[in-house]
Amino acid sequence: MNPPEPPNLRFLRLLVTILTAVMIAGLITVVALLVTRLPGATVQVPEALDMPGDASILAVTQAPGFWLVTTTDGRALLFGPDGSFRREIAIE
Repeated sequence: MNPPEPPNLRFLRLLVTILTAVMIAGLITVVALLVTRLPGATVQVPEALDMPGDASILAVTQAPGFWLVTTTDGRALLFGPDGSFRREIAIE
């Protein structure tokens, strides 16, 4: 014959079960939110950017109305949505 469980052990077992259920529900919620909220591939990339011959690209950023390209020699080049060159800005 097994002795009965102490009340504290039964309570602890119940708490662990509830915690496990809450963690599983939270994980499912986080995954569902990530799947539904993250945008798909909606970036419209121009065929080519009219880069000056001596420019070496460091980073590219897209904004709603333009593309911004930073170069290794301290310049920011502004392009239109179609990839046409608009302006050059010196970065200090």
